[in-house]
Amino acid sequence: MSVVSMTVNGKPASADVEARTLLVQFIRDELGLTGTHVGCDTSQCGACVVHVDGRAVKSCTMLAAQAEGAEVLTIEGLAKNGELHPVQAAFREHHGLQCGFCTPGMIMTAVDMIRRKPDLDEETVREELDGNICRCTGYHNIVKAILAASQEMR
Repeated sequence: MSVVSMTVNGKPASADVEARTLLVQFIRDELGLTGTHVGCDTSQCGACVVHVDGRAVKSCTMLAAQAEGAEVLTIEGLAKNGELHPVQAAFREHHGLQCGFCTPGMIMTAVDMIRRKPDLDEETVREELDGNICRCTGYHNIVKAILAASQEMR
């Protein structure tokens, strides 16, 4: 066991964890932030996407120890002062969800996507979502929501 420390959603966080503890386990089990979901355990679904030092990562593919000293942002830290992030608001407005299981990972992926590629088109959004699986929506409204958020955030 060793102590792992990082900043999560702007607050210091540390815990004594086994070396094999995944970042997603640290976030959910040690910090109680359950918005980051575990969907597949094989890094294919994207339900566990968080930002580490400003970049989207699948937290089921990273050890907690690898995030030592990092800035981690989860879906719980995205809204500010009670106001939804523009991507969250767009998902709500354009009904970019059904069951909601994939939604946190989709939103975190979208925020990173818009940061990297502010002039998005539908083809690029669909290509960028390749690592995120939604079994309910068919992606149409997810794509609409991301494009709308991208327009608003310009």
